[in-house]
Amino acid sequence: MPLPALTEERRKEFGKLVRKEGEEAKIAVRNVRRDALQHLKDALKKKEIAEDEEKRAEEAMQKLTDRHVADIDKLVAGKEQELLAV
Repeated sequence: MPLPALTEERRKEFGKLVRKEGEEAKIAVRNVRRDALQHLKDALKKKEIAEDEEKRAEEAMQKLTDRHVADIDKLVAGKEQELLAV
């Protein structure tokens, strides 16, 4: 069954939807980071880990967060390009 091509307006709507979903994905990644950092602070309070271990884990968590946010941005940009291509 042949489907008609998307109109310019419809492509822009899909672009907005892609950006919205990308932003929600980034928020989810940041929420996971926040929860993990809270677990680290709790472990530090209970003296289960040392301060230097906490700092190393925080830095590693931030690097992972930055990498995944960048990946999400790349995916969103790629999908927007794909949608706008005629």
